[in-house]
Amino acid sequence: MPYLLLVSLIWAISPGLIKGQLIGFDSGFISAIRLGLALLVFLPLLRPKKLPAGATLALIGIGALQFGLMYLAYNESFHHLQSYEVALFTLTTPIFVTLFADALERTLHLRALLAALIAVAAAALVTFKSIAIESTLVGIVWVQLSNAAFAVGQVLYRRVRARHPSVRDPEIFGWLYLGGFALTLPVMLIQTDFATFGISPTRLLVLVYLGVVSSGLGFFLWNLGATQVSAGLLAVMNNAKIPLMVACSLLIFREKADPVRLILSGALLALAVWLSDTKPNPGFSPPRHRDTESNPS
Repeated sequence: MPYLLLVSLIWAISPGLIKGQLIGFDSGFISAIRLGLALLVFLPLLRPKKLPAGATLALIGIGALQFGLMYLAYNESFHHLQSYEVALFTLTTPIFVTLFADALERTLHLRALLAALIAVAAAALVTFKSIAIESTLVGIVWVQLSNAAFAVGQVLYRRVRARHPSVRDPEIFGWLYLGGFALTLPVMLIQTDFATFGISPTRLLVLVYLGVVSSGLGFFLWNLGATQVSAGLLAVMNNAKIPLMVACSLLIFREKADPVRLILSGALLALAVWLSDTKPNPGFSPPRHRDTESNPS
């Protein structure tokens, strides 16, 4: 429990930092730097001989999806939404997990589908408050792509992980970050204009914090804490950081929001999460070592 609380606090300020300090950078640059720094954190823990080549390649591919594509879409969303809106819309990740797990098992939980529709209504309620609807829709699409990428990657990771129960998560986490970095690096090289590139000491510190602390240590400590609590408490803690993120964006980073819309949207999202919290089936019940998060920050 203490590890989960600590990581929730670490992640709470990430959306505000991205929106406040890094909005001038393109998503490829932010994503590649974060994942590159996180990879450096996990490289000393990596044990290449622990897994066969096929499993290693699978983890690299999962990392490209779960971390690489997820971060590219996540960071791009800040160009279209306030940070508290981005934080709110990451609540739909558990719904994507449920729907994708159902798809793999060729079944469907109607409660999860209803939850997804309610989450869409909640997003519309809190964001459609101006004439800039096109930009808002684009931002919502980016966040949901990020959520879907992380959810699909998470389900696939659990399946690979279940086939190799003898390894420890820190020993293989590096492969996921390698895959994410391998995807975002060429995007950065194509997208970033280094000729006019400049970075202040403050922005450099923010990038180091997001890469080493938020992405690197955050995932590791969350994974460690996940082995020490019940599945029910872990599910609750997955979403506990969302109110903290919203609060930090509004109180610390001084963003403005319509309180009535925000409360109603939050209530609808809470209803969506409650509806999606059906009894876990064997396809995605929490393993002892888990790298789960509603959405990374």
